[in-house]
Amino acid sequence: MAEGSGTVAEVETSFKKFAVHGDTKATGKEMNGKNFVKLCKDCRIIDGKNVTTTDVDIVFSKVKAKTARVITFEQFSQALVELAPKRFKGKGQEEALQQLYGLIAGKEPANAGVTKVAKAAAVDRLTDTSKFTGSHKERFDETGKGKGKVGREEVPDASGYVGAYRGQGSYEDKVKEA
Repeated sequence: MAEGSGTVAEVETSFKKFAVHGDTKATGKEMNGKNFVKLCKDCRIIDGKNVTTTDVDIVFSKVKAKTARVITFEQFSQALVELAPKRFKGKGQEEALQQLYGLIAGKEPANAGVTKVAKAAAVDRLTDTSKFTGSHKERFDETGKGKGKVGREEVPDASGYVGAYRGQGSYEDKVKEA
């Protein structure tokens, strides 16, 4: 995406999306430091030369309240005002801020480095239950779904004649009475 200008509403939408990323209890009104750094990385504010993660952490600490651990959108806007001249050196304050808005507008948190499902021939062969033999074959039903404990252990069937009447007035009781 070209470095253009973005509106404050688009930046606020991106702020809310990053604020709730990875936190089920987040409302989207406040952002923690980790999500602020993620926003700066994903939107390419951190370039490694002019702006580093250390710079972003320092700006975050500067704009937040003394005892707070999160920032509001107003404090986020202050942080962008401080980061804009560092990111776009040689540009005016307002022009640099507009270009920074252009980097953030319309962005969402990326899930980089998320583990993908392996699709290799060796893995398919190992997980294909139709190719199992012997005792392993008995652990799965026709559809390939595991049977659980029934497939792993021999569970005694106590439904037979002797098992059903054990201890219910049988020969054992007659012997005890005598």
